[in-house]
Amino acid sequence: MAELHTGVGRQRGARPWPRPRRIATLSVHTSPLHQPGTGDAGGMNVYILEVARRLAEANVEVEIFTRATSGDLPPVVEMAPGVQVRHITAGPLEGLTKEELPGQLCAFTAGVLRAEAARPPGHYDLIHSHYWLSGQVGWLAKERWGVPLVHTAHTLAKVKNAQLAAGDRPEPKARVIGEEQVVAEADRLVANTRAEARDLIERYAAGPERVAVVQPGVDLGRFRPAPGDRELAAAAARRRLGLPTRGYVVAFVGRIQPLKAPDVLVRAAAALRAHAPALAEQLTVVICGGPSGSGLDRPTALMELAASLGVADRVRFLPPQTGDDLPDLYRAADLVAVPSHNESFGLVALEAQACGTPVLAAAVGGLVTAVRDQVSGVLIDGHDPVEWARTLARLLPDRLRRKTLSRGAERHAHGFSWDRTVSNLLAVYGEAMAAHRDRLAAQLAGDAAFSCSW
Repeated sequence: MAELHTGVGRQRGARPWPRPRRIATLSVHTSPLHQPGTGDAGGMNVYILEVARRLAEANVEVEIFTRATSGDLPPVVEMAPGVQVRHITAGPLEGLTKEELPGQLCAFTAGVLRAEAARPPGHYDLIHSHYWLSGQVGWLAKERWGVPLVHTAHTLAKVKNAQLAAGDRPEPKARVIGEEQVVAEADRLVANTRAEARDLIERYAAGPERVAVVQPGVDLGRFRPAPGDRELAAAAARRRLGLPTRGYVVAFVGRIQPLKAPDVLVRAAAALRAHAPALAEQLTVVICGGPSGSGLDRPTALMELAASLGVADRVRFLPPQTGDDLPDLYRAADLVAVPSHNESFGLVALEAQACGTPVLAAAVGGLVTAVRDQVSGVLIDGHDPVEWARTLARLLPDRLRRKTLSRGAERHAHGFSWDRTVSNLLAVYGEAMAAHRDRLAAQLAGDAAFSCSW
């Protein structure tokens, strides 16, 4: 079963957990059909997509509700056998930011409830909401449908505001209140790590018995080391991506916004040029992704920063990569950098390690779990570019050390899989359904006793 934060286990001989037949998955602000790395699409999209596919393979039907953002897609898309994506019209198709979506939650909720009303009674056994906006919708839907609500926050406003990047906008009070409401109403809360479970309990007053730790996974079939000689494979991948075949490549993959801190890597390249110019001349920093969040205020800010620091010639910008190109980028890199100010987990770190590429990551949030320090990569305290440059200067020339970390990275990543994630989620779903049924039974028994007393 899923690992509970409290350590409570299921007693031997107890009846098995019920199993859902159909799940309504709610993802208001971003669709699993969107390309990760741009806009609001990121690790959460990957999570929903991979979990839905594997639930369907386990004979659990999944219907994903998301807001329609394009007229090119039909109302319902079959993403995979047993998985449907339903586009709900709520506000204009384009032009709304995530911060403006709370004003459309009523319209979105109405669309979700109408879709369920067209089904036979009891069509969905459970709701799984992702991010606080979806949790608000799930809270109302669970009351209307009489089913349990499981919620995954993915990020928490109080945590983000406590670790805010310089110049970034804090999350608004409305979101904090919204998250507190969802935490109070959800039957089960799924945390990616024990650290996130502690945040839910200590910062949001979640009951420990309702918090389960279920770690995300990685597609080990897609993200894996290239067969054959690693150096030859890396050179071939670099040629396909148009990167220099000689020298060192350090890659950042993700949305370009202050929270993800790609500027730390650019500034580290500048510090390296100042203190180890010969090494800096052999370095190519790859920034792969698109502007997102407050990064949309100045989409070219990172390019301007590289130019102002005199390292524009050492920084390459790539759009989000699809298909085999993303694993190729991980394999092409000597190191992958994840300098985020906060991460609920850090799927990029896991994907890179599964490809056998060590990771440099900030020692924050879920990255402390996703990266095993000094085994699969290196965790760095803080975001001082000089310290990041020092770490690069130690690791890049040390071929033997990087080979050791590469082997450790692959081993570490193999401890995570989406099949394991889904198995644990099914246990959480079963717990939520069993507790929900027990409450209903107790309520009916109480009502019957009250009726008999008259």
